[in-house]
Amino acid sequence: MEQQALVFALIGILGIGAQWIAWRTGWPAIALMLAAGVIAGPVTGLVVPEHTFGELLEPMVSVAVALILFEGGLSLNFRELRKTDGAVARLMVIGIPLGWVLGAVACYYVAGLVWPVAILFAGILVVTGPTVVIPLLRQSNVAPRPRAILKWEAIVNDPFGALCAVITYEYLRRSDEGGTLLAVVASLLAAAVVAGLIGYGVARAIAWAFPRGHVPEYLKAPVLLVAVIGTFVLSNLIQQETGLLAVTVMGIAIANMRLDSLRDIHPFKENVTVLLISGVFVLLSASLDLDVLRHFEWRFIAFLLALLFLVRPATVLVSLAFSKIPWNERLLVAWIAPRGVVAVAVSGLFALRLDQLGYGDGSILVTLSFSVVIATIIAHGFSIRYVARWLGVTGATQKGLLIVGSTSWSLALAQQLRQLDLPVMIADNSWQRLAPARQSGIATYHGEILAESTEERLDLTQFQVLAATTENEAYNALVCSEFAPDIGRDSVYQLGGMGDDEDHRSLPEALRGRAMFASGHGVAEIMEREAEGWAFRKTRISEQFDFAAAQAALADKADMLFVLRKDGRIRFFTHASRPSPQQGDVVVSYGPARRAEPDPSRQTPKKEATA
Repeated sequence: MEQQALVFALIGILGIGAQWIAWRTGWPAIALMLAAGVIAGPVTGLVVPEHTFGELLEPMVSVAVALILFEGGLSLNFRELRKTDGAVARLMVIGIPLGWVLGAVACYYVAGLVWPVAILFAGILVVTGPTVVIPLLRQSNVAPRPRAILKWEAIVNDPFGALCAVITYEYLRRSDEGGTLLAVVASLLAAAVVAGLIGYGVARAIAWAFPRGHVPEYLKAPVLLVAVIGTFVLSNLIQQETGLLAVTVMGIAIANMRLDSLRDIHPFKENVTVLLISGVFVLLSASLDLDVLRHFEWRFIAFLLALLFLVRPATVLVSLAFSKIPWNERLLVAWIAPRGVVAVAVSGLFALRLDQLGYGDGSILVTLSFSVVIATIIAHGFSIRYVARWLGVTGATQKGLLIVGSTSWSLALAQQLRQLDLPVMIADNSWQRLAPARQSGIATYHGEILAESTEERLDLTQFQVLAATTENEAYNALVCSEFAPDIGRDSVYQLGGMGDDEDHRSLPEALRGRAMFASGHGVAEIMEREAEGWAFRKTRISEQFDFAAAQAALADKADMLFVLRKDGRIRFFTHASRPSPQQGDVVVSYGPARRAEPDPSRQTPKKEATA
């Protein structure tokens, strides 16, 4: 028991640690998790999953994959699907069968597998999988449409890859008993339909029960998790591997039923998914047997090259032929296809079953599957940023600032940001209030920022910071609280809102954004200062004119507002955070008119910078 607890803790540390290092360095998280698992498992022997968990390993991984697929389904909104211009439907209807056929040909003629095993393994390879694609997209700056295509394909195709393998295996098993391919396909399709109906039925039950108060708020997340596991297990009892399809349908159905409760559950389920992806990936890579990899043959390299440069590109390009998708986006989708948890787990499962049926090549499926996972993770994980940039399918090269509320003060702030070549957009639900911004050539968004349709009409990934500057401080706090999970709690700021958490008359910090200005000026104070002629001023920090000199040169009552780093990152001065500008950074302050600006070139003695 103690050993299992230690292994659980070590897996968590390795998985989350790898994701943290990926966040700090920009390296692919999936590659780091793979390396962490290999080092902890076959290299050092610290984690031996088969020995530690025994027969529980397979059901643990299966349930974790089911929860990951369900959470992925919850992120699939049909409004986003419409943005893909039919690409996802083409990749399912045309791509899955075509990829299966081309993969089987490569497995037989290049890898040297016998036809039954080649067909089964090719079915497994049609999947990409959210366990690898979602971390990859999270760390890359891919444009919205190819991002949506890759995410939908990864989540929707995942259960179908398992079903392709099941069809092949069931036919091999039943052929000795006189079963025909048509009978096998018909029975499995019927089982898949039943599984899909089970998933949809459970989703409808949840959509009925949650809004009517039949489940208390504190039980909604646990009930949802139990419902997912129950749906997965029940569907698998009807037909093995249909549980993945059931939970995917369940997730997509709930996502498009507009349940208000999901907004509260979203952070929890997202955190659970990050933990599961990290843990499962480290667990499976730690299960890698180096002795099995010694059976790797040189022809497998040719198979991997064929898979990367022939099978996947041909599948995508044929599927998207004559579609509205531009060629550069087609090429990116054709290149990105990392395999992960499902490919390894399903391959290991069917390797044992094929051995029992007398197919000797079944034993090398684990070797091949891990080889495919390693090759695709390295090839796609380290290249996606450069390929996307080379093909011109990246999002905004520099993330900017979203200002909520069009006022004369926010317009002056936007103009100051534009002078610094920082992208800026002002959002407001009043067309008239946005008129001055439009006349100044500043990007605007007309609409209620809190409306559900904003997710469809406004791409939030292009912003690194949100500043709520309306004349209603309570509304500013509501906006910051709403967008903190998406943009980051340390990156949402507001006018006013600073108060004492122990004062029952003020909003707690968890329900408001960071107060702009270290002194936490409110809306009324800003309006007074604006009427007095206060203005923004920028100062570049240099070796001759450091931050201490900039502070000393401030006019009376003036405040530092934000610092723009050399790399384009922007950080505001708040009551809780005071950035330390360095040489090359630009500091913007807000203060009254002064007699003269300081001349940095005449500052002879260098002063020590203070934060």
